[in-house]
Amino acid sequence: MKEIKENRKTRYTRMVLQDSLFELMRKKPITKITIKELCENADINRTTFYAYYTDQYDLLRKIEDETLSWVKEALSNLISQTDKYETLKILEGIFQYFTENSRHLQTLMSEQGDINFQKQLFTLIYQESGMSPSKVTDANLSPKEDYFIFVVNGSIGLIQHWLKNGMNRSAKEMAEIIYTMASQIR
Repeated sequence: MKEIKENRKTRYTRMVLQDSLFELMRKKPITKITIKELCENADINRTTFYAYYTDQYDLLRKIEDETLSWVKEALSNLISQTDKYETLKILEGIFQYFTENSRHLQTLMSEQGDINFQKQLFTLIYQESGMSPSKVTDANLSPKEDYFIFVVNGSIGLIQHWLKNGMNRSAKEMAEIIYTMASQIR
């Protein structure tokens, strides 16, 4: 019984620290956020913070790593699909994840977010799709590769716009839009 309480308490502590970080990042860059301010905002003492993280950058990095890990798994499932219905279902699940985690993803995918995270996201998408990130900067791409890069960048831009503007479309509508754009590659 004690183990469940500790796990629940740990999850709660991490959640409020993450929420606190993103709330502060909406107002100012991470370089201006202090541990004291982060802890006060989360109503957590500094000793507790240091039990989980070394600093605010470590907290952000762990959130980013979890997000990238989830994206990698989702992309793996998506890329392996050939059936339109299953592909749309997976895409809708991806957008549902965005909806459920919108408060964090809005910041991660915005100007206030870590640009290195966004670069890692693009690199991950290219790698999972079988394209070397160094090839993306190659001037001699095939028309199909050019189109793929356009669709990836356009999809990310569309997702950023969707998150920034209050997710005015459903997860299903966004899945259909991205599917329609990406299906042109094949």
